[in-house]
Amino acid sequence: MFFQTDPLPNSGTAVKLCQVASPGIISLQMANTQDFQDKWALVTGASSGIGAALARELASRGANLILTARRRERLDLLAAELSQKGTQTRIVIADLNDPAAPQQIYDATEGAGLAVEILINNAGLGLYGAFCAGDAEQEISQVRVNCEAVVRLSRLFVPRMVERRRGWVLVVASTASYQPIPYLTTYAATKVFDRFFAEGLAAEVAGYGVNVTALCPGPTESEFFDVAGASTFKRAVQPTADVARLAISALTRGKRTIIPNAAGSIGALAVRFLPGGMVTGMLEKLARPKK
Repeated sequence: MFFQTDPLPNSGTAVKLCQVASPGIISLQMANTQDFQDKWALVTGASSGIGAALARELASRGANLILTARRRERLDLLAAELSQKGTQTRIVIADLNDPAAPQQIYDATEGAGLAVEILINNAGLGLYGAFCAGDAEQEISQVRVNCEAVVRLSRLFVPRMVERRRGWVLVVASTASYQPIPYLTTYAATKVFDRFFAEGLAAEVAGYGVNVTALCPGPTESEFFDVAGASTFKRAVQPTADVARLAISALTRGKRTIIPNAAGSIGALAVRFLPGGMVTGMLEKLARPKK
């Protein structure tokens, strides 16, 4: 079954490579500030799950919110909730499976003069089941949304952060990025990409006062298990509010990777010392769809 966590539009438009001055001396106070007061944050996949929780957490820290996803009704409800608490909100309806979406989002925000200082790349897709039996287009859609859209959005917004010498980027990866997972084969592989992309970008832009963090949650409250029929993975589910709080705290501290629970941290460490064939063999038996 196919699961989508509300992606946004992506952009297939080519852009010129950015040229920036060498990193200067950045104020440590600025680079590590936890004050998001009145700064605009863009959250993709904001209509449910971790995305909605991240939006609420940012709002609690004083940020203004640009909420993006496919489902207007849910975004309207979240925007109304946040607005009642005094948060400025804007909505951009978009589907990141569309290669034109990132540019459309950029044009509606930064391109229209609204400085986006916090970029939350949360939207993602998952597909559970045997790779050979799954829908080929849905397999490719995971790559478009989980990987291509993250790169396109970051490529549009991060250069402006570098110019301003200030910014924060969160990329939602997964504990699935620490080992191959049969029957979530493409999904797990895309999350490896997300984690490596975030960690590499973090090293590039740290000198410009821009923090980049890879969030690697384990099983979390979301629609994934029910919609995808992947109840096998529904174990020790963590509340989204806890994940969001720990993620944003890590982002403000400049932490480059955050696994928001102890079990996930232990698992990520353990697989480094076990033979790869043993790990994937165990996971194949655990995750194998029931006939």
